[in-house]
Amino acid sequence: MHTNVATNHTKTEILQLLLQLGLTSGGSFAIWRKPKSNTVEIVLDDTTEPVKVGLSIEGLDPGFIVHPFADQADKKAYFIKANKYFSFEIDRPLDSDELPEWAKVQLNNQNKLSPEEIRELLINQTLVSKVQNSKLSEEKDHFTQLVKEGIKAIQEDKLEKVVPARTKTISIPSSFNLSCTLLSLMEAYPNAFINFFHLPHVGTWIGASPETLIETKGDIFYTMSLAGTQKATGDNPLKSVAWTQKEIEEQALVSRYIVSCFKKIRLREYEEHGPKTVLAGNLLHLRSDFRINMNETGFPELGSIMLGLLHPTSAVCGMPRREAHDFLQEYEGFDRSFFSGFLGPVNIQGSTSIYVNLRTASLHDNQATLYAGAGVTEDSDPEKEWEETELKCEIIGKFIQNPSA
Repeated sequence: MHTNVATNHTKTEILQLLLQLGLTSGGSFAIWRKPKSNTVEIVLDDTTEPVKVGLSIEGLDPGFIVHPFADQADKKAYFIKANKYFSFEIDRPLDSDELPEWAKVQLNNQNKLSPEEIRELLINQTLVSKVQNSKLSEEKDHFTQLVKEGIKAIQEDKLEKVVPARTKTISIPSSFNLSCTLLSLMEAYPNAFINFFHLPHVGTWIGASPETLIETKGDIFYTMSLAGTQKATGDNPLKSVAWTQKEIEEQALVSRYIVSCFKKIRLREYEEHGPKTVLAGNLLHLRSDFRINMNETGFPELGSIMLGLLHPTSAVCGMPRREAHDFLQEYEGFDRSFFSGFLGPVNIQGSTSIYVNLRTASLHDNQATLYAGAGVTEDSDPEKEWEETELKCEIIGKFIQNPSA
């Protein structure tokens, strides 16, 4: 490709070029777009061995962090260092002269790949991904039994709430176009964190998360409690929604947990707004927002402190946290890997935005494994919880099977 001749690229072409840069580099990379933003960003670290870092995020170099659901023995997360970084506005064509020098140099030595060739490259690179799912996690009977066990544990006062998960594996069609899929997700879900990351020999994932775990920018720290789920229906779903006591209580549990974390560190000054109904794809949730001035409260490292206290949140694990976690380890029957872990850009353009890895799929071989969980309380109905996970799987699944869905 000759980058010395300035040509205007569409957003699809630019994304294709960025995916080509990442997949031919031999290293790790991530592409994302934050909620309510028009900016697409990429970080690329072309070292072939994925890097791991501690969770003291304030001291990290700029990059992109990825942490699985389960605690790691080494207390570390994968980290894609921003050795190379680029961002562009999605709503305007991009001149090839605006590409960074490193991208021009790399692309000058390569033929421009077609979407089919990028798909082939992606499949070849995910052949060795470590995806360890048991067949159990795909089965409806296993999941509904898991919900029943959860209800029983709640009735016996062992748990207040638990969030069992399941998987659904679909084939990646021959027409699959990764850049179109990412763009379709960005257009369909403006309020979600759209992300794609590739860690060689570890995993390749795509997602549209509705849930911020922590955010820091300047002196401001932000987190949210998001729970309760129902399908969005009608012309104005935000106006016509009605929440049951079960859903209101489920979300209140998550909010109380965040406040209990503040109390644990003797932080008393915080703003809480909500709960309010929010739209995430074709689903509605209840959300409360929490804001803190880290300078005024004397907590400059609140991001790292709260990351340690919040993960895994009661929205992806349950309450009490330790007991719910132990229950899932015993009964769930599969490795969640990065699903319901956390991920996001760290110390990039002066801010850190870390999200819970929800509405996500792992790409491997010619397949995509979709992940979904459902919050179980005493009033849960196993059949309805299964239907909720089906709706959640569809959020990503339909775009993999039909990019222009």
